[in-house]
Amino acid sequence: MKRQQKKASRDGEQMSGAEMVVQALADHGVEHVFGYPGGAVLPIYDEIIQQDRVEHILVRHEQGAGHAAEGYARSTGKTGVVLVTSGPGATNMVTALTDALMDSIPMVCLTGQVPTHLIGNDAFQECDTVGITRPCTKHNWLVRDVNDLSRILHEAFYVASHGRPGPVVVDIPKDVQFATGTYTGPKKVEHKTYRPRTKGDPNAIRAAVELIAKAKKPVFYTGGGVINSGPRATELLRELAKLTGYPVTSTLMGLGAFPASDPQWLGMLGMHGTYEANNVMHDCDLMVAIGSRFDDRITGRTDAFSPGSRKIHIDIDASSINKNIRVDLPIIGDVASVLEDLLTIWKAEKPKVDQAARKAWWKQIETWRGRNCLAYRQNNDVIMPQYAIERLYAATKDRDTYITTEVGQHQMWAAQFYGFEEPNRWMTSGGLGTMGYGLPAALGVQVAHPGSLVIDIAGDASVLMTMQEMSTAVQHNLPIKIFILNNQYMGMVRQWQQLLHGNRLSHSYMDSLPDFVKLAEAYGGVGIRAEKPDELDDAIQEMISVDKPVLFDCRVVALANCFPMIPSGKAHNEMLLPEEADDDAIGKAISASGKALV
Repeated sequence: MKRQQKKASRDGEQMSGAEMVVQALADHGVEHVFGYPGGAVLPIYDEIIQQDRVEHILVRHEQGAGHAAEGYARSTGKTGVVLVTSGPGATNMVTALTDALMDSIPMVCLTGQVPTHLIGNDAFQECDTVGITRPCTKHNWLVRDVNDLSRILHEAFYVASHGRPGPVVVDIPKDVQFATGTYTGPKKVEHKTYRPRTKGDPNAIRAAVELIAKAKKPVFYTGGGVINSGPRATELLRELAKLTGYPVTSTLMGLGAFPASDPQWLGMLGMHGTYEANNVMHDCDLMVAIGSRFDDRITGRTDAFSPGSRKIHIDIDASSINKNIRVDLPIIGDVASVLEDLLTIWKAEKPKVDQAARKAWWKQIETWRGRNCLAYRQNNDVIMPQYAIERLYAATKDRDTYITTEVGQHQMWAAQFYGFEEPNRWMTSGGLGTMGYGLPAALGVQVAHPGSLVIDIAGDASVLMTMQEMSTAVQHNLPIKIFILNNQYMGMVRQWQQLLHGNRLSHSYMDSLPDFVKLAEAYGGVGIRAEKPDELDDAIQEMISVDKPVLFDCRVVALANCFPMIPSGKAHNEMLLPEEADDDAIGKAISASGKALV
């Protein structure tokens, strides 16, 4: 029988290490933990079953637990929590930890460890968890004394969620879980060396106001840091854009910080960004980078990246400044804090913007927009993947909807064709590009938002990497919808092979795929299939109406390519558009592979 956990402070009480873990979770407001039990973590699991303040979600693989915690964190702004055992339990978390580190997702991962006297003896299910996870976490701890445990747990939540968010690991030996010690509550939680700067330098902010006001061809280049900074940051970004009248673009991770329906929105930039966004980035005279890190999928050739612009970089992570691109004016601080100070100065001083230059800039932008870079060939006989996303968006845009994705062409099409009006509605693997991310991430989102519609836009190759988590969805009554763009290829791999490797389609064809409808039914979910464009709308409505996990097998044309595309080694103004691609490329690819889904 579960015992009701006391809600009052238990500071100074004697308790076991395992009980400290559960108490610390409750003290930090944790409502859900994603995990998988094993021998080295059983004392903590024994405490979990005896209380009802923290709910445990049993996954089918530790990587799934990590991605679920990421989805939970990204959709709520809270810290995701994972509990796994030692050895393979910890090593199975490495992919999710690395994913969270690259995408700045706050996560606390609790791992079991063999008893302290066995550490280093190659004991059963022992590994050097701290050593293995050091490169893929913000910080990690091995707890050797139960009296240090509560302090370290509080520090872990602080480090994970403060500054640039990210994952941390607390490795807890089994004997420490059994031992009894004094619990200290989270009265004033901090880390003795990690104290990130949140307030920007006032002189730098004032200089930024002057540069923004004087710019003739400016752009706001925004990233996931705007969303990580919280709802206030997105409000301030929108206010700044309206006051200045300047264009806004964003990275893959920043989608939703600025509304996609706004006329100042240029769409996503980067390798598969829009023609207008990339040309604006190339030709601007002032680039204001806000909560972004100038990664290679954004910059293309660094020596040809926006060669004529001055660059302002606002970021809470000092190590991101001048890491990839030299900037003229760095401002280290929390996005919301910096934007608030910037707007205060702007409103007080009311600087004059060059209206004629702004008008000319927008005229040029409209010329680029006129290229209609996301156009694709319609087909009444087969489903084009872009059309599938458009119909999904039309059916769900007015609902309380959250979108996750796997990684590949479908991910880019989702970013291009699904318009996000608000932050925290878009969960995707950006930096690491983790195939298999979307399905377990959808679980985490659904746990956090039980009454919402949660859809994983998936590829047939990616989704199979964590398909076992359909069992988790069924067990916990999580009615996630997996919308699979099934083209029977590793689509992005095939596209690169077609365009950059002489159409030699080396092992990118997915032969012997499962029947996704039957697979859904085998798990206890619902399977739906659409093969023709005129079937899509009704099938999507059926998917939405089902109160169970759904695998939607959307059969799309096999060899569609994702454009625009900046080819490897090219600059922003050297994009490849659909009409510029080799018209015979698809035919050549079919001949080379001998296989195509129609």
